[in-house]
Amino acid sequence: MKSLVILGSTGSIGENALRVAQALPGALRVVGLSTRTKVRRVLEQARRFGVRMVAVEDRAAAREADALARADGIRVLAGPEGLAELASLPEADTVVCALVGLSGLSPVLAAMDAGHDIALATKEVLVSAGELVMRRRAETGVRILPIDSEHSALFQCVQSPVSVAACVRGAGDAASLRAEDRIARLVLTASGGPFAQRPDADFERVTPQEALAHPRWSMGPKVTIDSATMMNKGLEILEAHWLFDVSADKIGVVVHPESIVHSLVTFVDGTSMAQLSVPDMRFAIQYALTWPDRVAAEMPALDLARLGELTFLPPDEGRFPCLGLIREAAACGGTMPTVVNAADEVAVEAFLDARIPFAGIWRLIERVMAAHTVVPCERFETVFEADAWAREFASKAL
Repeated sequence: MKSLVILGSTGSIGENALRVAQALPGALRVVGLSTRTKVRRVLEQARRFGVRMVAVEDRAAAREADALARADGIRVLAGPEGLAELASLPEADTVVCALVGLSGLSPVLAAMDAGHDIALATKEVLVSAGELVMRRRAETGVRILPIDSEHSALFQCVQSPVSVAACVRGAGDAASLRAEDRIARLVLTASGGPFAQRPDADFERVTPQEALAHPRWSMGPKVTIDSATMMNKGLEILEAHWLFDVSADKIGVVVHPESIVHSLVTFVDGTSMAQLSVPDMRFAIQYALTWPDRVAAEMPALDLARLGELTFLPPDEGRFPCLGLIREAAACGGTMPTVVNAADEVAVEAFLDARIPFAGIWRLIERVMAAHTVVPCERFETVFEADAWAREFASKAL
């Protein structure tokens, strides 16, 4: 049985992780939960799963939680240091990181230092601090298991019978089987958002309402706009680069509106492998939590005959420059990916507030990139300094 700490248990990923744990009581045990402000929900979860320790990132909300939790004997930790303490619980085996933004970095590093594997959903941890995080992973010998459906698909495809951990830089006894030596190309699939199949869309006149009208998914506004600009796939390129030790120029994107093939790998012998399933985040979450085993569970089955056909289209990188900007950031390395991620957050917020046009998102990112002097991500503080600089510069540039 694996013991889990779930950071961000009141969000979509966290709630689904708890659904997986509830469905597999003989395989998974929850020992810690966290939220930013959803106090009543996290305490409800704690009571249901018999959890005796929770962390609340917002200090005012933590005081409220402490008052409510005393009768149940639940200990409440407060603030970022509380998240780090929870992530370091000695009884934990795996820490699920489903926090928002760079708030996940400190607890992930703390979990690694405690020897815990990481089931990672917070993309900023690798996008903004991949150099730092992967160096710490090498030092501690823990594993990073992807929860994003695309990276989970790649993870499942690149494993070998000799070392199922070879693709997450946890090969150890099978270092000769590095993913880079066996892979010709990684291909991430993309839904395409609302505009990939609308070549007539005028990106100078697109409204926030149009950009938020995703044809398939209901997501938060930031993620939905990133899907519309295809920045989300750019950020996933950076994640895949760090997870699988594959250069960004060997990671491609294909538009796949049905979202059945979650990603695929082409190997050096010309063979390609793909992972297919009904779109449901529980597949990727369960695999990360039960790895290296596959455990039977009640999950929706895939019926290819009923689907009839699957569509694959190349993305138009001329219309979606964010993909090229991410490749440029990956080539620069150091703090440039941190800066791109921060600038994107500022730009998306400005677009949603109708302060810049849709195309202004990538123009602002490009301007911030041009002004940045790259330094190596050698320290925890360097990441936050670069993030803060990019936000300030982007805000002034608006």
